[in-house]
Amino acid sequence: MAETLQKAEGSKQEQYETLLPQIASLIEAETDEVANMANVAAAIMETFRFWWVGFYRVKEKQLVLSPFQGPLACTRIGYGKGVCGTAWKEGRTIIVPDVETFPGHIACSSASRSEIVIPLFRQGEVFAVLDIDSEYLNTFDETDAHYLECIGKLLSRE
Repeated sequence: MAETLQKAEGSKQEQYETLLPQIASLIEAETDEVANMANVAAAIMETFRFWWVGFYRVKEKQLVLSPFQGPLACTRIGYGKGVCGTAWKEGRTIIVPDVETFPGHIACSSASRSEIVIPLFRQGEVFAVLDIDSEYLNTFDETDAHYLECIGKLLSRE
């Protein structure tokens, strides 16, 4: 049975603080990783209405498109390529205020203007990345990084 998210009001921080326990509750009893990624992408999209929210999972030494919300996306991304591949390679969250200034940015959509990518770890290795794009410049900051990393830890189950 699908659950309904409580609409978050207020600041970005307040919205994340409302969303985080809802996501924890949503995924706690589900063991299927793809199902959880699908619901997390939907929950983030429903709360913030970003341009694109989704996951890429590490498969066959590439990032492969996984559950997402938004327009069509790149299917495979190489290690160290674009923002997603760089976050995977460097094992760190990357905030890009203007994608046009990121060397090697992969333009899956010309409407994307800023981006944040959070690597998800399991047993010390990146197993997926959470990628979020905005159609506006300078959308993402350390508040997003903090709370999205918390969501990543919930999905990692570590």
